[in-house]
Amino acid sequence: MYEVLRQENKYLISLSDFYQCKSLLERVIEPDKHTLENNYYNVCSLYFDSIDDKDYTEKLDGVEIRRKIRLRNYGAHNDFALLEMKQKQGNYQKKRSLRLGKEDASRLIKGDYSILLKYTAPFALECYAIMSMQCYRPATVVRYKRTAFIAKENKIRITFDHDVVASESDFNIFSNSLNLFPVLDPYMVILEVKYNGFLLSYIKDILNPYANSQISVSKYCLARKISKHFVF
Repeated sequence: MYEVLRQENKYLISLSDFYQCKSLLERVIEPDKHTLENNYYNVCSLYFDSIDDKDYTEKLDGVEIRRKIRLRNYGAHNDFALLEMKQKQGNYQKKRSLRLGKEDASRLIKGDYSILLKYTAPFALECYAIMSMQCYRPATVVRYKRTAFIAKENKIRITFDHDVVASESDFNIFSNSLNLFPVLDPYMVILEVKYNGFLLSYIKDILNPYANSQISVSKYCLARKISKHFVF
């Protein structure tokens, strides 16, 4: 199991600002090790929510202490997925992760949460209890392209998420043929700045012209909000 606690700020920036900011960051910090030759990697997450959409509603209402549970991989070719829980705690985000093999992850996608009982990590049992007792079920798949940079100091991580699409008709994150719809203007990019303690000044100086309007944006909520306006 993996656990991290850090500050996390989000901004919505234009596509042109993304390219400018990326060009500056490339000169001073390293790209994420998962970055492909085309300067991004794919992220695909299946979000679970209670039968009455508790997590979605609490995010919209701005509840101070809230959580999200998701199953994430980095492309249909992956033979694993990460079961993750993100919890908002004041100015900090706590994230815990558990690696699952493809077979176990596929059972979780189908709603068989009992697969978590074979893991000894307390986090697995906590997820099983929450998802079973509060009637969690697969809610939305969100997929996007991520460009990321890493600075080891203060565990700084800068990410740019673009081409954000979603599906509520197929939850198999190991599939290459999901029926997806756009949830974000293709000319906009979500910038996330994550760090422990404080942000180093030379990185802050690069980001300041672009990260000047902090927002509370959730890709999960964007997907759910748009889908609720669809008429099927």
